[in-house]
Amino acid sequence: MLTDRDSLLRKLHELRSEHRDLDTVITRLAEQGASDQLHLQRLKKRKLMLKDEVAWLESRLIPDDIA
Repeated sequence: MLTDRDSLLRKLHELRSEHRDLDTVITRLAEQGASDQLHLQRLKKRKLMLKDEVAWLESRLIPDDIA
């Protein structure tokens, strides 16, 4: 049975992987001089949303131990 922590870690891995993939796609499109700027903007926006989700999940995984 998966714990909540295990599911968070799995989701974090998936989001990081998608973020890396988007980074690659955005870089290639920019290098090619992509003519569809709207598509490029949407990809960048999705990448930023993923970054925020990753940060949120990481904060959930860090224990609240304040000495």
